[in-house]
Amino acid sequence: MILTDIATRTYNHGWRLDPIVRSLLDTDFYKLLMLQMIRHLHPDVEATFSVINRTTSVRLAEVIDEGELRAQLDHARSVRFGKKELIWLAGNSFYGKERMFASDFIGWLADFQLPPYDLRVVDGQYELHFDGPWTHTTMWEVPALAILNELRSRAALRRHGRFELDITYSRAKARLWDKVERLRHLPGLVLSDFGTRRRHGFLWQRWCVEALKEGLGDRFIGTSNVLLAMDTDLEAIGTNAHELPMVAAALAQTDAELAAAPYRVLEDWRRHYAGNLLIALPDAFGTSAFLAKAPHWLSEWSGFRPDSAPPIPAGEQIIAWWQQHGVDPREKLLIFSDGMDVASIEQVYRHFDGRVRMSFGWGTNLTNDFRGCDPRGGATLEPISLVCKVTAANGRPAVKLSDNPAKATGDPAEMARYLRVFGTEGHVASRVVV
Repeated sequence: MILTDIATRTYNHGWRLDPIVRSLLDTDFYKLLMLQMIRHLHPDVEATFSVINRTTSVRLAEVIDEGELRAQLDHARSVRFGKKELIWLAGNSFYGKERMFASDFIGWLADFQLPPYDLRVVDGQYELHFDGPWTHTTMWEVPALAILNELRSRAALRRHGRFELDITYSRAKARLWDKVERLRHLPGLVLSDFGTRRRHGFLWQRWCVEALKEGLGDRFIGTSNVLLAMDTDLEAIGTNAHELPMVAAALAQTDAELAAAPYRVLEDWRRHYAGNLLIALPDAFGTSAFLAKAPHWLSEWSGFRPDSAPPIPAGEQIIAWWQQHGVDPREKLLIFSDGMDVASIEQVYRHFDGRVRMSFGWGTNLTNDFRGCDPRGGATLEPISLVCKVTAANGRPAVKLSDNPAKATGDPAEMARYLRVFGTEGHVASRVVV
């Protein structure tokens, strides 16, 4: 294995354009899994995705040059899936299942291109939208966020000298290795990289993945980044995300259809993947509301991924639901992934150890933790909360309520309707850091 000298690469930008997106596999695995189902079941749905900067104090349009941003977005639109990549997708086994992707889907990917974008500046922020077929706009989420985050990192480091860069990355490497050494004390740890969307940069994410692979051994089970999984011989990790219930809810014609939308999506998922990948994401409109009406057959699924409630209360709530349905939680899996870092991983692991199977998706605090590493000081390298959410489906507004109202998105009138249908039980506002 050859480790990349990140500081040298950062300092010696020898290209007119140093592309951030060099492969359409540089995305999260759940995007491809969802895309295959979307194409099969909803080929005619139109969907809009929008970038939302929840860290409003950082005025991105004053940090990132618009010309550079447009150049990176335009380059991403020129990228296609390579023959080698499609052969790997078609022939590799994922989660022990061979041929996860159908041959007609692989053939369709061969001609795939990211659709056009709409970019404008409003009050110091970029408004970035992607309109078109859901089968295409969904694939902008991860590259758009990766581009914006890496351009912000580059802007922060542009005037640093060679040794300042070396010190910055040395400090960040030492910080990550300190975390690895702490995590080694958790003997039953199961951990994967979920850090693509808000990473410092692609090269840094690759370094982090390589460090975890060496430092944690078989306790590090893989990465959500498909390209890195292929290049580093790791498992690609992921199932589904909030956009599925959000679109299903947006398309619902009545309140009854709206209330049933989260479960209808999971039925479609179970049928499409023939009983594989059975992890439920319960919090799009609130975990309490989801569990209150969840059908018994969900207790037969492998597990849940609580994503926006505090992890320990959310885990306890799901365990109680399993027990109410006569299920032994020790046979089930909880995947914790919301803003996790070494301290919260340790706390959650020790709280639930022996009571339930656990896995941790380590995201922004793995691949973008440069707090205090810049010798010039300041907060320009600190991560921000940047998301790209589906905001409309077939012209109807899409909503996410979340267990944390600070993460809610959508048209205010529609949000009021969703709150009437799903209620507010379990919703607790807290500051969103990443």
